Amino acid sequence: KTILSRIPLEETVEIPLQGTGWNPASAVKAVIRKDGISIAFYSLHICGSKGDGGHAHYLASEVLPREKSQRVIVAGDFNNRIGDNSLNFIEGVGMRPTWKDLKIELSQQFTYNALEPGKQGGVIDHIFYNASSGAKATDGNIIELQKPLSDHKPVWAELAFPR
Repeated sequence: KTILSRIPLEETVEIPLQGTGWNPASAVKAVIRKDGISIAFYSLHICGSKGDGGHAHYLASEVLPREKSQRVIVAGDFNNRIGDNSLNFIEGVGMRPTWKDLKIELSQQFTYNALEPGKQGGVIDHIFYNASSGAKATDGNIIELQKPLSDHKPVWAELAFPR
C-alpha cells in the first residue's frame, strides 16, 4: 500500500479495516493540498469477499462515510471484480470506478495473475473516486509489461476534478 506524490502528503494515517478473510487489513490514507483544494487518497490491499462481512463493506460503511474531503480517490487491490457484491457496496456510497468513465470492457481483461496468464483472476485492481465531486476519468488503462514486475498488472487513471 503506497501513495506517491510530487505534492507533500498531509494527514497520513493507516486505517484498520475489519472483516472476514486475512487480518489485520488496512488502508493507508493521505491528503494533498494544491491551490486551496484538497484530495484524500486511500491505498489498500484487501481480501476478496462475497457479502457484507468483508473489508470492502467495512470501508464503505464505516470509513468512507466519515471522510470530510470533497474529493476522494480509493485505489488498490480489492480482490473482487466490478459487479461483485463487495464492490457494489463501494459504489453504493457514491464511489465510481474509473473503468466506467473510460468505457473499458473488462470481461476479457485481467490484472491478476500477470506472472501466470493461464491462471488469470480477472480485473481485481481498481481506482474509484467519489462521484459527488464532479470528477471524471479522462484516461487510464491496465499497463501491459513484457516482463511483469508483480503478479498484478499496474492500473492507472487520470482524473479531472472541477474547481
